[in-house]
Amino acid sequence: MHKDHKEIGLLRDHLAKHQLKLTRQREQILNVFLRMEHITAEQMYRMLAKKDPHIGLATIYRTLNLFCEAGLAQARHFGTQTQYDNISHKGHHDHLICTDCGKIVEFENCDIERLQEEVARRNGFTIKTHKLELYGVCTNCRH
Repeated sequence: MHKDHKEIGLLRDHLAKHQLKLTRQREQILNVFLRMEHITAEQMYRMLAKKDPHIGLATIYRTLNLFCEAGLAQARHFGTQTQYDNISHKGHHDHLICTDCGKIVEFENCDIERLQEEVARRNGFTIKTHKLELYGVCTNCRH
């Protein structure tokens, strides 16, 4: 099975639940999105404008937010920028973010994941989703 079919399926299910249709524009946006690790609506707009000048920025924002609701994307906010992470093609990961240049390093750490579960359990919680963002200054900006 082609890996994108799973995501199209997830999106179709989500849209159906909310009486929405999988439009050609939504499908175009999904196709571009699935090829990226992360993207902003503005970057997506520039990429799609060449092929389809009718897709407006508002449509892209709405669609990316739909992807978040459908569990395909995760929105992260940096100042005025919102970046949408493609979470479908990798496991859970956390982020180190440079406050000077905005560089993002993704990392996975089993100990951190385990400790979060432990803290949740001790407090009677079941974690559904989480995001961990560590802010600091990268090597380049420190010099």
